[in-house]
Amino acid sequence: MIQVENLKKDYRLGEETVHALAGVSLEIEKGEFAAFVGPSGSGKSTLLHLIGGLDTPSSGSIVVDGKDLSRASDGQLAAYRNHNIGFVFQAFHLHPTYSAVENVAIPLIFAGLGKTERLKKAREALEAVGMAHRADHRPNQLSGGERQRVSIARALVTDPGLIVADEPTGNLDTANGGRIMDLLGALNKEKGITLLVATHDAELAGRARRVVNLRDGLITGDTQHEN
Repeated sequence: MIQVENLKKDYRLGEETVHALAGVSLEIEKGEFAAFVGPSGSGKSTLLHLIGGLDTPSSGSIVVDGKDLSRASDGQLAAYRNHNIGFVFQAFHLHPTYSAVENVAIPLIFAGLGKTERLKKAREALEAVGMAHRADHRPNQLSGGERQRVSIARALVTDPGLIVADEPTGNLDTANGGRIMDLLGALNKEKGITLLVATHDAELAGRARRVVNLRDGLITGDTQHEN
């Protein structure tokens, strides 16, 4: 379970203080598929990054499966990210000179696996997202949709309990965006992975079973529905 209580995050921009989150509270059950929706600057990506341990709050608390991230050290946050979270980003973040399978295997280096085991698990993850036949291709040899599938395989390779996806379809056309959201939804349903997605696209968010609307750093709506 994820418990967020009165979460605030401020940034300094010159002489100005930006209140990215102004006091957010919510609970997310294990196995949920929730979408954070709102315009640019609403706080949805900030909330996602805080839950993923990529940043720390100015105040408030985030407790994930009993771990209080707001009190964690840098080392503890790094271990949490490596062992508990799979990340999917709008810009893919693939190493340009590595093949698909080498990109997917990167998180396993930090997990201490040997090369043979890393590549074996990476190929299995690529198979799970329908990309086994492109395992030896570099990112510049793949389409946008294929690159995002590779990044999803990389997110899956450590067997995380939680996947956070920040604008995962933002660089894709409508058709490929729909396929990526279908894939993420299937992983949530079939593997029971908790899935949190930040998106400005209400149509894509509608595929989630829960939609959390944010504006100006506050939650303005929280709706659950059956897909």
